[in-house]
Amino acid sequence: MSDINPYQTSQSQPSAQPSYSTRMMQIKKIEPLSAGKLLGTLYALIGLFIGGIFTLLALVGVAAGGGGGDAALGSILGGIGAIIMMPLFYGVLGFLGGLVGAFFYNIIAGMVGGISLEIEV
Repeated sequence: MSDINPYQTSQSQPSAQPSYSTRMMQIKKIEPLSAGKLLGTLYALIGLFIGGIFTLLALVGVAAGGGGGDAALGSILGGIGAIIMMPLFYGVLGFLGGLVGAFFYNIIAGMVGGISLEIEV
């Protein structure tokens, strides 16, 4: 197989190092619903992780003999409830936080400017 590049023109010379250019960009607006969905999902996953830890601790407590029959049943139900309720609770609060945060960001960015990013292309 030959070393000929079909996409390389005869005038272009391959360089040893790729050339990069940097560009400054500014985030002027964040769509509130988009931010709400993103943060709601992220916080629901965090809630699932934390709920799993609570469930694990509840099961360890029951296995260690922490209380009688009613206390054990309460621990098991509380642990199972944690793995269901925490992702819902965290997800709803993350969604609302994303909506409110993006709304206030848009107001303040309109007054003082958005976040500046330097991007390399």
